Amino acid sequence: MRIFATDEFLRDLYVSFQDTSGILSSFFKYPTMRNSLPGSKNPIFEKYRKEKGLQNFNKLIYYLKTKGYIKIKNLEGKKALILTKGGIDRAIKASFKLDRKRRPDGKWVMLIFDIPDKHKEKRLILRSALQNLGFKIFQKSVWISPYDVSEKIEIFVQSHNMDNFVRIFLIEEIK
Repeated sequence: MRIFATDEFLRDLYVSFQDTSGILSSFFKYPTMRNSLPGSKNPIFEKYRKEKGLQNFNKLIYYLKTKGYIKIKNLEGKKALILTKGGIDRAIKASFKLDRKRRPDGKWVMLIFDIPDKHKEKRLILRSALQNLGFKIFQKSVWISPYDVSEKIEIFVQSHNMDNFVRIFLIEEIK
């Protein structure tokens, strides 16, 4: 499966935030050095500078800034990169596409949702995420997937405040 450099870069940033302080907790806080990446000596930046070259790396950062996926801020006297909500969404979608693996136990993940019309945008975002995760429609608002995506969809649902509208189940078999 082909993935764009922008998506791969955002996914790597997202993963590094998860490793350091937890993406959900860091996303909802004011930017600090704990939930941002220092610029010049960051290993992720070094990797992309080597792979893409300095000029292409700078174009990548410029593109991500203009699209609103990242912000560059001065924090504690140092430049830091911060993922925006749009950047997190795109990173999650990229990780969905890259990390599709069937569950080893043969069980399926089933998601049922009932999102009111006043939250129509959330419903559209959820459907898009479900498609990216490899879910298929079982009934109108019942989706199923043979992939090991339970944790990813839970993080996605929580980060978009859909907890009250969504239920996730683990199904042993579908007849």
